[in-house]
Amino acid sequence: MSGALEGTIVAAFGRHYEVLLADDSLITGFPRGKKSTCACGDRVAMERASLDQAQILRHLPRTSLLYRSDAYREKLIAANATQIVLVVATEPSFSDELLTRALVAAESQGMRSVIVLNKADLTERLPQARGRLAYLKALGYPVLELSARADAAPLLPFLAGELSVLVGQSGMGKSTLINALVPGALAATREISTALDSGKHTTTHARLYRLAHGGSLIDSPGLQEFGLTHLSSSAIEEGFIEFRPYLGCCRFNDCRHQSEPNCAIKQAVAAALISDRRYEQFLRLTTRG
Repeated sequence: MSGALEGTIVAAFGRHYEVLLADDSLITGFPRGKKSTCACGDRVAMERASLDQAQILRHLPRTSLLYRSDAYREKLIAANATQIVLVVATEPSFSDELLTRALVAAESQGMRSVIVLNKADLTERLPQARGRLAYLKALGYPVLELSARADAAPLLPFLAGELSVLVGQSGMGKSTLINALVPGALAATREISTALDSGKHTTTHARLYRLAHGGSLIDSPGLQEFGLTHLSSSAIEEGFIEFRPYLGCCRFNDCRHQSEPNCAIKQAVAAALISDRRYEQFLRLTTRG
């Protein structure tokens, strides 16, 4: 029984992981210490402890790490992903600010972004949802409309050749989308809590699926917030892609783009080159974290 192993984490269950080995077999991995630094998608080096278990010694070098944080803790979402797929829906309502926060986090890791507007068959609510996404579409972020219950195939070309991570609030239909893209996944789905105007959590852990048409997809638990306390002000600035032409053009090198004179960002907002909506979101991010 060889001791040294390498594999890819394909499911994360808190303190233990499902790891896929080179021969396509699965083994349970567990970290050495009390705190784990691994995420779904990580390549890990391990030492076999038994026939079906191994101790994770470390994660191998990453190309990206998507995570969220607040003042108290960090929550790892996915490692080595090349693309974030943000799922929103015509109902229940979605948070514009959460969308922006996730996009900024993805930009900080050099990841591509795709926005999926699910439940497009609910035509009465579709115009309003489209309108709320129009400013992101204008920035060049792809916005794909579909109904996961009817046909998720339009998303497949965006997923080919990518390691994508599905991110969204509860109730947006991520589990239904997974079921449509990965036959046999049998991700649990539940009724939306209309009283709370939010979905019930159905996915409790991150899992990586291989797609028959190419690429892989990590499903992550639904979330209601996306803290960015781990990002510096300059990283947040860079995460707003329309700010980039104006960064470094302010009068002051340490400009916070609030009340400082001759601020290139504020001038761009005044000239309608940056939307008021995005500027307000930026101010909330840099003052609240």
